[in-house]
Amino acid sequence: MSLNISRVYEAAGHAEASAETVEGLDAWRGMNPQQQPTYTDPAELAEVLERLRSVPPLIFAGEADQLKDRIAAASRGDAFVLAGGDCAESFADATADKIRRRVQTVLQMAAVLTYGASVPVVKIGRMAGQFAKPRSSDIETRDGVTLPSYRGDIVNDHEFTAEARRHDPHRLLYAYQVSSSTLNLIRAFTTGGFADLRLVHEWNRGFLASNPNYHRYEQLAREIDRALKFMDACGADFDAIRSVEFFSAHEALLLEYERALTRIDSRTGDPYDVSGHFLWIGERTRQLDSAHVDFLSRVKNPIGVKLGPTATAAEALALADRLDPEGEPGRLTFITRMGAGVIRERLPVLLAEIGDRLPQVTWVCDPMHGNTITSNTGYKTRRFEDVMGEVAGFFDAHHDAGTIPGGLHIELTGDDVTEILGGASEIDEEGLRRRYETLVDPRLNHDQSLEMAFQVAEHLAEHQRTHG
Repeated sequence: MSLNISRVYEAAGHAEASAETVEGLDAWRGMNPQQQPTYTDPAELAEVLERLRSVPPLIFAGEADQLKDRIAAASRGDAFVLAGGDCAESFADATADKIRRRVQTVLQMAAVLTYGASVPVVKIGRMAGQFAKPRSSDIETRDGVTLPSYRGDIVNDHEFTAEARRHDPHRLLYAYQVSSSTLNLIRAFTTGGFADLRLVHEWNRGFLASNPNYHRYEQLAREIDRALKFMDACGADFDAIRSVEFFSAHEALLLEYERALTRIDSRTGDPYDVSGHFLWIGERTRQLDSAHVDFLSRVKNPIGVKLGPTATAAEALALADRLDPEGEPGRLTFITRMGAGVIRERLPVLLAEIGDRLPQVTWVCDPMHGNTITSNTGYKTRRFEDVMGEVAGFFDAHHDAGTIPGGLHIELTGDDVTEILGGASEIDEEGLRRRYETLVDPRLNHDQSLEMAFQVAEHLAEHQRTHG
């Protein structure tokens, strides 16, 4: 994440919004927004929101515009988006070591993809804001006790007690504070020399040397070393590889939080949601007349929409018309999440029916959410082979349609957890017991993330060969 000091005040709230703009930004309130917390004390909520409306922005409008340009390149096949991070961040895991390992894992995956497919990688972390999760039920029952469902640390606590599960508005403010400290650390890592490509070996330190992909990555790092030494001998300037751009993303689920962190850009007078660079709308809240679609249609960030197996071309076209009426490259990303069992059936139909009507849209694959199962031992999990099966189906569908596979959106951690079955480390159902740590959905561990990167690099290189 490169911070340009000249842009510090662009979206810092110093410009006045027109009455029409403000009214539009609040239109969602009359639309029965779904998946929102239920706060019992309106005065307590109002106090927190008032504080949030006055805090400094987490990101700046110029950075969001920069990301929009990078995503636009991916829509043309000139770059590839890699978005990765926790399913749901927790306040307790916002430590320097855990943040560093997540950033390292994304950097390593990006190095594999860049070197293997000769394409720039747009690096985005599901970090510094991914604290809320939609739930299929408002309540949870255990041993005859019924309490509100856990909706992420920004709403309530995972502990199963009445006090912990209360929807607490003060958590909105704490989420902002944790996001701020996380972004500060990411900026330090990505601009202070840690991300220098000449340290590509250093990123592997601290991970298990017994993992098969550790050695495969080390071999790639040696090849990168040789290439860099050749460039050095030729007098190359290495300043450009000392730092990297690293952007933040999260699902814009809690609309009160997103609205409180919306600012007016002093350059243009346009509203930007300064809670993150890239925001997306989930499968549960993407209805054309939904509050989430209305709100995000009014901010200028690059945005995404999750499309599940039931998504139709008519819905996708209508969403594009609502969210990206000017057809601006990089503004809208469709993130498909269909499942390995149906993607080869559903995605080709969707792409064929849309045809060439959305050339500006970037298509990204989320191979995680459509492949969730429950193991025989009772764990919510996924099979690595299913995850990669959906990735393969995504590339094949775009190959056949003549469209661009623009990126990958995945849930991962830099830790050595055991939450997803299979992969080269051969995690079995009993192995899930070893280090199952997620509070919501299962994540790829570091080794599985690298394994995915090597396989995706092969798909991407093949696509580059066949489509130029």
